[in-house]
Amino acid sequence: MKNYIYDLYDRLRSSLSPSYLRSKSDHSKAIIALCIICFFWGTTWLGAKIGVRYMPALQLAGTRQLVAGSIFLIYFFSKGYKLPTRSQFFQFFWMSFLMFGISNGFNTWSVKFIPSGLGAVLGALSPIWIAIFSTFFFKDTRLNVMTVTGLILGLGGVCLIFYDYLGEILRPSFYPGIILAGAASMTWAMGTIYTVRHSRNVDPYYSMGWQMFISGIVLLIVSYFVGQFKPFTQVDIRAWYSLAYLVLIGSVFTNASFIYALKRLPATQVSIYAYVNPIVAVAIGALLNHEKITTLICLGTIVAIGGIYLVNTGFKKVETTDEKNQIEKMNAEKN
Repeated sequence: MKNYIYDLYDRLRSSLSPSYLRSKSDHSKAIIALCIICFFWGTTWLGAKIGVRYMPALQLAGTRQLVAGSIFLIYFFSKGYKLPTRSQFFQFFWMSFLMFGISNGFNTWSVKFIPSGLGAVLGALSPIWIAIFSTFFFKDTRLNVMTVTGLILGLGGVCLIFYDYLGEILRPSFYPGIILAGAASMTWAMGTIYTVRHSRNVDPYYSMGWQMFISGIVLLIVSYFVGQFKPFTQVDIRAWYSLAYLVLIGSVFTNASFIYALKRLPATQVSIYAYVNPIVAVAIGALLNHEKITTLICLGTIVAIGGIYLVNTGFKKVETTDEKNQIEKMNAEKN
């Protein structure tokens, strides 16, 4: 989940004790796992869109996270993992609050008002917010030509997409979704930065299990007190179908595929899912939910994803240059 600017995949790979490919069969299976990630994570936006028709959004998000988190924790406890320390639990709480509570909760809520494909594109803009926050607020990194170009393209792509929605933005039933999706993208970026700064020596998937579990409890409590709660006995069967898909396919199956692919393929190759998911979401929304799709929306989506790619690549170049300069400085000090 921290793949956007610091290439956190490298940290995940080391924590997962990478296994080296021994046959073409392993490589083929890893490619299949990557295809599963690229496709099925893109379909979860439509799954959420269908689910919020029959269950309040925050309740849907909370139930999904609680069940999926429980499955992950049961698995890790069966492997002998111990309860987190107090400091680790504190980290898990804040990460779950930002990344799964607010971000995932708002994303799920947003598709009640806007098309699932549009929500996916807005959600994919997190790297751009990370770039902005890291550069101008936390002073953690610096911009280069490629990153600036990516920022401009990313925002320009969103403007192209919104051009086709100008007639709908002012509708009371539309603009809340834009606000929620934008806030979700920003809080995911903040959660990513917090994770980079504070998460150390913790298995990222054990951490993710706790984050989902904690955020699920919090979201269900919040949904009850804000009136976004329906007794489970009164929930339409179609909501349960949606929830089962989001939990089993969107959270468990794809995350297992993600782990498998990450242990067997280069990190940069696995990271392509972040660019494919929004395209899948837009296409699936149009095909199965009759969501609006035009040449301008397609063009804007491609431009925005191209911008996101440049932002990620630009930050990796900055990090590589900084590491090289640090090594040269150390060598000079030795001499």
